[in-house]
Amino acid sequence: MYVAASTDCFPDKRMPEVAEMLAHQEFSSIEISLREDGTALSPSRIAGEFDRAVDLAVRSHRLDVCAYDVHISAAGEEYFQQFEAVCRLGKATKVVTLTVPSAELGTPFNEEVERLQKLVKLADGEGVRVAVKAQHGCLSGDPDTVKVLCDNVEGLGLTFDPSHYMLGDHELKRLDKIMPYVYHVHLRDSTKDKVQVRVGQGTVDYSKMILMLNRFNYEHALSIQMEPLPGLDQAAELRKLRLLLETMV
Repeated sequence: MYVAASTDCFPDKRMPEVAEMLAHQEFSSIEISLREDGTALSPSRIAGEFDRAVDLAVRSHRLDVCAYDVHISAAGEEYFQQFEAVCRLGKATKVVTLTVPSAELGTPFNEEVERLQKLVKLADGEGVRVAVKAQHGCLSGDPDTVKVLCDNVEGLGLTFDPSHYMLGDHELKRLDKIMPYVYHVHLRDSTKDKVQVRVGQGTVDYSKMILMLNRFNYEHALSIQMEPLPGLDQAAELRKLRLLLETMV
């Protein structure tokens, strides 16, 4: 296991600047969030300006890209066309794991299975893999549902985010059932009431979580994904969590 950080940690900065900042913070790996924000790494522009997107994605200086966090605003067939372009980006930049959001609660289960099956098929064609993100308020917010989804969609994995399971009051020790499906991990400090708090003021048991992942031979990134909190030095918060995690892996 190794520690990485997401570009979402600095949402007001462009990707090359974020990569430079994270390198200065002594990170060796970066997770790139692909959002419809008008940049060359927006899903619509990846599809329309593919070569430019590849060029920007590889300009991460000395940082390895561990994953893409994919947020597509388009609907219908355009959604799948943009996702296919993201899969090609993964192949071109040698990034294997793509995280996608889960459907909201209330979405018919079979409808979500069909969507994820199509995404996995597109990804498999480019040699990359799909992980649905654990998220409170979505189908993936329930560990039992995650297990059923992964059992029904061959090749689907999970981006494990303990903060969202804490909000749902799922105890860490009861999450063994979904550990075999973990492709990627998102981290921050949290409580049962707040998805993110200042590093050191939360109750995430990183040590137990890492032990669980080790039992299932997880060897990939622990990606810090935390938004800037008002009045706090984001770079200092990142450094604290990086140093804490690195003492455990």
